[in-house]
Amino acid sequence: MFAFSYLFTLFSNRFHWRERVTMDRWLSGVKRKAVNESISTSEEGQNEKTKRKAHRKYSSEYLSLGFTSVRPEDSPLPVCVLCSEVLANEALKPSKLRRHLEAKHGQYSSKPREFFENKLREYQSRRKAIESTYVTGSENAKAVEVSYRVAKLIAQTGKPHTIREELILPAAKEMVGVMVGEKAAKQLDVISLSDNTVKHRIDNMAEDVLKQLVTRVQASRFYALQIDESTDIASLANLMAYVRYEYDGEVHEDFLFCKPLPSQATAETIDTLNEFMVSSEIDWAKCVGLSTDGARATVGRLTGVVKRVKDVAPLVTAVHYSIHREALATKTMPADVKTVLEEAVRTVNFIKSRPLQSRLFAILCAEMGSDHRQLLLHTEVRWLSRGKVLTRLFELRDEVRTFFVDSRFELSARFCDFKWLCRLAYLSDIFSYLNELNLSLQGKTATMFHVYSKIEATIRKLELWDRRVGRNNNESFDNLCDFVTKEKRQVPASVAGAIREHLKTLKMQLREYFPVLSEQHSWIQNPFAPQNEDAIAGLSSREQDSLVELSCDTALKLIFTQKHLAHFWMHVYPEYTDLSNKALMFLMPFTTTYLCETGFSALVALKTKYRNKLDVGPDLRLKLTSIQPDIKTLTAAMQQHHPSH
Repeated sequence: MFAFSYLFTLFSNRFHWRERVTMDRWLSGVKRKAVNESISTSEEGQNEKTKRKAHRKYSSEYLSLGFTSVRPEDSPLPVCVLCSEVLANEALKPSKLRRHLEAKHGQYSSKPREFFENKLREYQSRRKAIESTYVTGSENAKAVEVSYRVAKLIAQTGKPHTIREELILPAAKEMVGVMVGEKAAKQLDVISLSDNTVKHRIDNMAEDVLKQLVTRVQASRFYALQIDESTDIASLANLMAYVRYEYDGEVHEDFLFCKPLPSQATAETIDTLNEFMVSSEIDWAKCVGLSTDGARATVGRLTGVVKRVKDVAPLVTAVHYSIHREALATKTMPADVKTVLEEAVRTVNFIKSRPLQSRLFAILCAEMGSDHRQLLLHTEVRWLSRGKVLTRLFELRDEVRTFFVDSRFELSARFCDFKWLCRLAYLSDIFSYLNELNLSLQGKTATMFHVYSKIEATIRKLELWDRRVGRNNNESFDNLCDFVTKEKRQVPASVAGAIREHLKTLKMQLREYFPVLSEQHSWIQNPFAPQNEDAIAGLSSREQDSLVELSCDTALKLIFTQKHLAHFWMHVYPEYTDLSNKALMFLMPFTTTYLCETGFSALVALKTKYRNKLDVGPDLRLKLTSIQPDIKTLTAAMQQHHPSH
């Protein structure tokens, strides 16, 4: 009984198992069938949808409406051959194409097919040229580099930023097209040419130059500053600064900054200088020289710039510009000599300030066969103009005399006065010499020794010329000597007395503004010459011993004759550190204003009445700096090189 029930149970379970397997197989088959049916249904739906949204085909007849096509033939896009605008595939209908033609190019709606065939050839040539320029990313990188280089040339020449688009690129394409070929000329279209692009390029290069300059100044043992202030065409006061520093074994000078002042050019408003130095992380403690124009705002003993700089830079030495001091020394002169100068300036202004008078005088000079056609204007700001103005007036004295024959000008009789002309000849000679003195004081290698040696030579010459005039010897003054020789007359005693008085006054003024240089620094100028006790009094015992050792080094003596003074002391720094530091602290300060004068001349050329709102800082930096921007690095740093569109 037990066996029978067991077999029945086993048979029942096997039957149910087979039933389940059969049911599962049947259900899986139904599911697969349903899935297959659903897949086939979806494919049929997609096919029907694809058939329902078939792409439109391009027809050659559409060219009569001004359209060609791009992309593969299965999904073409219409392109207008006139404006190169690309439309959607759905626009491939004559009605929509005609609507575009009449709406945007109505003047061409009645043109024949031949007209649009010519436009199609032009479009294809343009497209081919553009595609040839976008072959590789390296071509775009080259275009960006060229963009930087051209922007640098624009800044260095001080031209408007729009000149690149208006002149440079068209001129370059004309030259390349004629010399190389039209294909090469069309490749220039990839170069960015907008004025905004030029501005961005100039800003980037100026920032790179400033970073290089700040790095150099930070690494220098000492540096010196030269500052000055001037007003531009927009009536803004601008503070300009130059820096002299040590780099690569030489003394370098470079443009530091030019920034507008907020209000007056007083010590309170020249905080711009300190803000720049602090933001650039330049250590004030290394500043050993600050050259100024001697104005109260800069040298005031309580709130002047020099006072405030000395509070943070104990090593700084304040220097009054040598050319400015020389100009102040020449202002004092005897009354009769000063009267001749004023009357000469009035004569020039009478002719030059009236356009008709100036034109008539030019015609007269041409008829008389003169070497010059015009007089020169004199201004107090241009210190070097006085000698040239007087020399030109004296050279054209006969023409001026003839011009004033029928004139009612009150000073016309002066050009017939022998004494007055003698004084004029002397003034032209003495101020021409002072002009040459000013020029000799300028230069990158000018030091205190150079300036004081020139001034000392001038003072001794003035003493010698004074004695010569007392002996009736006028050979020191070329114009005066030639004039009296030509007239076969002698210089009147009253004129000679006025000349001697002016020479003495000039000598006294120069000595007042340029006192005798202390002998304590003579060892810097020539360490190999015998030194007395006064010359080495400012040196410690150890430094005196080092100076004796240096003066006996024959190899260094040979190098001393081959290098500039500052370069020599830099060369001996590793061996004679203390002496080198003291020498450089004396040699580093600026002595003249030629850098600031050059900078303000560039500012006047850049910031004109047509560009009075221009931020000239970056342009001025590239124009005045001697540091070259790293264009390769700037180009490589750009993540994407965008060509011109």
